[in-house]
Amino acid sequence: MSVLIATRFTGDTAAFTTSLTERAGEYREIADRAKAAGALHHQFAVGDGFVVIMDEWETQDAFRAFFADPELQGFIASVGGDASTPPQVLAGEKIDSPDKF
Repeated sequence: MSVLIATRFTGDTAAFTTSLTERAGEYREIADRAKAAGALHHQFAVGDGFVVIMDEWETQDAFRAFFADPELQGFIASVGGDASTPPQVLAGEKIDSPDKF
């Protein structure tokens, strides 16, 4: 059974949004590494002073191992993530429900 993971970072959302275009190649490389490590789905959302990452992974352990990479942490800080505030991570087993769409 896969897991759904929501990760919330505080930071400079303007810098983050700009980086999506200016550093698109790096995002694609990270996505390829994530897929190889067990990521199934990935998407961003931007709010007032925060970014949310919505992922689906094969396992929580696969996500934790990938996310702990110091290179990835450095990348997050370089695109606007506030390195002084740890991200909030919520993870749970994916389930089906009758109201799913």
